[in-house]
Amino acid sequence: MKLKVYIEEAYDELVHKVTWPTWKELQSSALVVMVASFIIALVIFVMDISFENIMGFIYGLFY
Repeated sequence: MKLKVYIEEAYDELVHKVTWPTWKELQSSALVVMVASFIIALVIFVMDISFENIMGFIYGLFY
């Protein structure tokens, strides 16, 4: 019985109490996430290239 009550309450909450975003809000949020992901990936790429060059220089001093 508890499982049935839980499912009914969960359904009621999802249908009547949750505020779902509009299509325009969803598109806007997705765009923000894509831009932020691109910027973070670009920063990590620059850090990776920088460390590769720095370590190559340091290793080059000893060989």
